[in-house]
Order: sequence, then C-alpha cells, then structure tokens
Amino acid sequence: MSIIIWIIIGGLAGWVGGIIMHSEGNWLRNIIVGIVGALIGGFIMSIIGAQGFTGFNLWSFLVALLGSIVLLAIMGMFTKRTA
Repeated sequence: MSIIIWIIIGGLAGWVGGIIMHSEGNWLRNIIVGIVGALIGGFIMSIIGAQGFTGFNLWSFLVALLGSIVLLAIMGMFTKRTA
C-alpha cells in the first residue's frame, strides 16, 4: 500500500468526517485524523470480521471515514468546553 494512497484516502475521510461531526481543522489535521481513522476503522472491521483498508476504493474510504468519525467523537469528548 503506497503512502500516497493513505494520504489521499485519509485526507478525504478526515475532511468528510470533519464535516459530518462539525469539527474545525486545517488540511493537515484532516489528513492525520483520516490516516489514524483508517487504522481505527481497520481495527473495528477486523473485530467484526470484515475487511479493513484494502486500497484505493470506496470500501477503504468508508472504513477510513468510520474510523475518522470515531476518532473525532473521542477527541470531542475530551476537548469540549462547557460554559
């Protein structure tokens, strides 16, 4: 798996995950969240017995998006400020 594919899929998944979760961040944060999200999504898929990140395809994007949303939700629990 090429690192370029991880960056492209990760960046897209992080960006879309940020939109879904109403999270603010720059392009670098989106890429990092997406790449880590792909790892988390792959781990979640392996637990339920499905394939994880398989390459440059829609399934890999959805796995990375799932992981990105989970990561952003966890990050949101620790960074939310209440007035």
